[in-house]
Amino acid sequence: MENNEYIELLGQRAKKSAPSLAECGTQKKNEALKSIAKALSDNCEKIIAANAIDIENARKNGISEAMIDRLTLNEKRISGMAEGVLQVAALPDPIGEVIGGGELQNGLRVTKIRVPMGVIGIIFESRPNVTVDAAALCFKAGSAVILRGGSDALNSNKALTGLMRGAIAECGLPEDCVQLVENTDRAIANAMMKLDRYIDLLIPRGGGRLIRTVIENATIPVIQTGEGNCHVFVDESADIDMAVNIVNNAKTQRPSVCNAIESILVHEKAAEAFFKKLNDCWNGKVAIIGDEATSQHIKVEKIASDEDYRTEFLALKLSSKVVGSVDEAIEHINRFGTKHSECIVTNSLENAVKFQRLVDAAAVYVNASTRFTDGFEFGLGAEIGISTQKLHARGPMGLREITSYKYLINGEGQVRE
Repeated sequence: MENNEYIELLGQRAKKSAPSLAECGTQKKNEALKSIAKALSDNCEKIIAANAIDIENARKNGISEAMIDRLTLNEKRISGMAEGVLQVAALPDPIGEVIGGGELQNGLRVTKIRVPMGVIGIIFESRPNVTVDAAALCFKAGSAVILRGGSDALNSNKALTGLMRGAIAECGLPEDCVQLVENTDRAIANAMMKLDRYIDLLIPRGGGRLIRTVIENATIPVIQTGEGNCHVFVDESADIDMAVNIVNNAKTQRPSVCNAIESILVHEKAAEAFFKKLNDCWNGKVAIIGDEATSQHIKVEKIASDEDYRTEFLALKLSSKVVGSVDEAIEHINRFGTKHSECIVTNSLENAVKFQRLVDAAAVYVNASTRFTDGFEFGLGAEIGISTQKLHARGPMGLREITSYKYLINGEGQVRE
C-alpha cells in the first residue's frame, strides 16, 4: 500500500469513528477510560518487554542517555500513566458545557456550547507516555485521535495502543477512535500533515526541529508545543538557599523534559553567594556554559555565545549569565526563551510583579521550580502537551483546550429583514 493510501485509510477510519464517540455519554467514556487504566496495570510486564526492545535498539543506534530516559518505561511510569488515565476519567466532561449565549431582542435564543474537535492528529518523538496521555484526553474530549510516534518507540507504542484499542472495543465503542501510525517512514508523517480532509487539528510534541517541520508543512491547523528553553533568575534580594534548591530541582530532577531549566540568570549583587552555594551543591555534576562574569565565580565549560543561550540542552548542562537588573533579566528571557516556563527567585514584591507581568511565557513562577508546568500538577489530569503559542490554547493543554464550540440558535419563525 502506498504511503498516501495508508495514511488516508487511517484518516477515513478515524472520521468514521468520530460521530459514535461524539454522541457517547460521559459514563460510557469513563467506563472505557477505567478499562484502559486496568489494561495498562494488568499488562505491565508485556509493556516493559516491548519497551526493552526499543531501548536496546536505541542504544545500538547511539541515542543519547537523555533521550533513552524519555523512552524508558518501568513499573512506576506505567503506574503513573494508568493513574493519569483515571485522573482524566474523574475530570468533568467538557462536551455539552454551556459557555455563553442568551436571548436576543428579536427573541432568538442563542446558546454557545462546547463540542468535540472531531479528529486530532498527534506527531511526537520518543516518549511513549504521550501515546496514553494523548489518547485518553482526546477520547474524553470526544475526539478520535491518530498517533504518530517516533521510530525509537515503535514497539512500546504498538503495545500501548493495542491495549487501549482492546479496552475500548470491550466497552462497545469503535476501536478506531484510537489509531497508531505503525509505518515510521517520514513520508507518512509528511502526508499526515496534509490530511486536512480528515484531521481537524494537528499537535506536534517534541524538539524544535519537529515542531518547525510541522508548522512549515502542515495544511491542518497546528498548536505549537514543547520546546522549553526555560530560565531561573536569581534576584539580588533572593534567599540564596531557596534559589539553589529551586535551580537544583529545576535542572537535575529530570533534565530531559521540556520544563527543566536550561539557563540561569543571576543578579550581580547575588552572584558570589549564589555560585558558591551552587558549586557546593553540584560539585561539577552540571556543566555550565557562562559569560565572563559567571566564570569569575564558578568553573565554566566555555564562554557562552548567543547560540548557547538559545539551546535546549535536555541534559546536565546549562547556560549562565550575570545581569545587572530585573529589567536586563526580562529582556534576556524574552529574547532567548521559548515562551514556556520562567522563574524569578526574589523577596521583592515589586520585582516579582514586574517579572510576572512582562515575561512573555505560558507559565511564570515566583519562588517555585519550573518543573510544576505539567497538566497533572495543575490539576488537569494527563496533558496533551504544553502550548507555547497564544492561540487558541496556552500552557498545559487539558480537556477544554482540545475542544471546539458551536452556537445553537432557536427561534419561533423569525426571519431577517
